[in-house]
Amino acid sequence: MAIPPITSAVFYTAVHRLEQLPREHHPEVAFLGRSNVGKSSLINSLVARHNLVRTSRRPGCTKSINFFLINERWFFVDLPGYGYAAAPQRVKGGWGDVVMAYLKDRKNLAAVVFLHDCRRLPGEEELFLWGVLQSRSRHIIPVLTKADKLTRGERPQQFRRILEALKPVSGEADTFLWFSARTHEGRDQLWRQLGKSLLNRPCG
Repeated sequence: MAIPPITSAVFYTAVHRLEQLPREHHPEVAFLGRSNVGKSSLINSLVARHNLVRTSRRPGCTKSINFFLINERWFFVDLPGYGYAAAPQRVKGGWGDVVMAYLKDRKNLAAVVFLHDCRRLPGEEELFLWGVLQSRSRHIIPVLTKADKLTRGERPQQFRRILEALKPVSGEADTFLWFSARTHEGRDQLWRQLGKSLLNRPCG
């Protein structure tokens, strides 16, 4: 699957409640990961824009489900990062309820790009969310971000440690892609994965 030319990429809407979700029937791909995992940089790299999604020095600043319309055909959906320490617990709970309902029930959701910092081992939250996605038969595209932070020699051992940590909910865990927003490593491979679930689906 060739990488599509990006003719347009614009912010569409911010969603805080389920009733605010777009009514258009465009296929959607959601980006899910811990705060500071590099979601914004990854999306910007995919669409070859420097500031479509704003990056922040403060993890957890995204407080809404943000929809971006790509080529007037698909939505890229930036989900709030989990593990954010700055937000009050009552607000975290509210975001979590909306995000979980979106991941479980959204019919337009074609795939979930599951981002994980390659330097960390999966924790309780990663295992829980992975299990939720599998229970709903969501197509998961696992991505190890910040690949430039590890040498080629360090990667195999770290990858084995990550797979070992994910064993209780493994499924598609052996298909992780390495990605670097700085060098764009993995961008072409990720677009090919997106093409299998997104580019060939009809849009509304």
